Amino acid sequence: MSPVLAGVLQLLALLVALGLSYRPLGDYMARVYSSEKHLRVEKWIYKGIGANPSVEMRWPAYLRGVLAFSAVSVLFLYLLQRVQGSLPGSLGFVSIDPDQAFNTAASFVANTNWQSYYGEQAMGHVVQTGGLAVQNFVSAAVGIAVAVALVRGFARSRTGELGNFWSDLVRGTVRILLPISVIGALVLVACGAIQNFAGIHEVGQFMGGTQQWNGGAVASQEVIKELGTNGGGYFNANSSHPFENPNGLSNLFEIYLILVIPFALTRTFGRMVGSLKQGYAILGTMAAIWLGFTALMMWTEFAHNGPAFDIAGGAMEGKETRFGIGGSSIFAVATTLTSTGAVNSFHSSYTGFGGGITMLGMQLGEIAPGGVGSGLYGMLIMAIIAVFIAGLMVGRTPEYLGKKIGTREIKFAACYILITPALVLCFTAVAMALDTPSNSMTNSGAHGFSEILYAYTSGANNNGSAFAGLNADTQWFNSTIGIAMLLGRFLPMVFVLALAGSLAEQTPVPETAGTLRTEKPLFTGLLVGTILIITGLTYFPALALGPLAEGLAA
Repeated sequence: MSPVLAGVLQLLALLVALGLSYRPLGDYMARVYSSEKHLRVEKWIYKGIGANPSVEMRWPAYLRGVLAFSAVSVLFLYLLQRVQGSLPGSLGFVSIDPDQAFNTAASFVANTNWQSYYGEQAMGHVVQTGGLAVQNFVSAAVGIAVAVALVRGFARSRTGELGNFWSDLVRGTVRILLPISVIGALVLVACGAIQNFAGIHEVGQFMGGTQQWNGGAVASQEVIKELGTNGGGYFNANSSHPFENPNGLSNLFEIYLILVIPFALTRTFGRMVGSLKQGYAILGTMAAIWLGFTALMMWTEFAHNGPAFDIAGGAMEGKETRFGIGGSSIFAVATTLTSTGAVNSFHSSYTGFGGGITMLGMQLGEIAPGGVGSGLYGMLIMAIIAVFIAGLMVGRTPEYLGKKIGTREIKFAACYILITPALVLCFTAVAMALDTPSNSMTNSGAHGFSEILYAYTSGANNNGSAFAGLNADTQWFNSTIGIAMLLGRFLPMVFVLALAGSLAEQTPVPETAGTLRTEKPLFTGLLVGTILIITGLTYFPALALGPLAEGLAA
């Protein structure tokens, strides 16, 4: 079988699996967040944290819950790393330095999972399971909760109440993420991923000699890092490591885990606002961008350019032979168009245009389909922008889902889309202007610039993947990328929740002959164009200095 055909068949199998999951999972999540009943285990959790799940919250109270929970999570994870050397199961590893502990705590709480350390050489079992894995669950649940709050803003009227954050957080964890993770971990173990609490031991090598390896609860952490679009690897090689991702079947399953909840949330959205067609329109937009990026990535990586590429069947540098170009390309697009950041190949070794595609996927705002929760609310923000532009074209007050998009709403949406580009471009400019950050670049020229641009793009957009070659374990990068991750995660949430509160207070506007039909393919095309134009105008100059210059010079 040719490598191209193998890649196409993998893509088709993935589409079938996602299609079969879309309706049942989307409807189930809608029921989870609409039900008034609480499970017994959930009641125990509410009692333990002192929360009343039945109290409705307006957007300031909901936001305070998000920020307070996240702040405590950052502090807890930071302290856990700082005392690691005194904990049981530390495997002899010392405590983490302050700047790196801050970076890692900010990273996992912000659903970014950027790692400036070697996982198997730095973190013991307690930190991995009690700290990092726990945050993989709850940070994902926070993202879904904020998305659901925005959906309620569209669905409700004449009230500013958006639900209860603590109830949404607990339900997302207990009823959605945990059950799927248990099943997924069993699948990964059956595929060959490891799951143990073994210590450090020596293993033989094929060419003679030995090397040291440590075990860990890898399968259970691997499944939630993909399902929750987190991305941090138990090992430094991440999802290219055979203990995390043993074969082609596990690779395809992990891609499925990355995409299944973000795509299914569009069904949840349609169900909760009372119009499945609106959910299909958002799904169509996400799917069009994702399929387009996947096709471009496979084309640029399969394209032969010289005898080395001819012999290998394409650009195989930095890719695992057990996955091939097809499996690696699909994974790379899935992980950068969501906020996952897990990698099964090294994006720095992709062709110039291939590396640019991964970078552009994050710069779109990771909305196709995006991270769990963050992808949906990011796409809905872009839908509001698209509706506003359409309203300007025809001279009519824009409306979306029966809600007027006035001055207040468009200001919130505009602030949302400006935050991450400002963080990415400002931090990149400062890093390139100073001597110390630029000394961390292994490569000079366009590729070296791409390393730094990719790092801040990944951090501010809460992705977590990286271009190999950049030494990010410095005080500068640990501190600035940590700040970018926190601001890039929580500042947008401020405007999302403020927008949700504003929409929930409105009285629904009746549909007329002049109302823009946002469930039609025409609107899907307008939305895709709006996303590409806004991103292009924002990032094209920076991309021209990095991946585009490198690709054209190849």
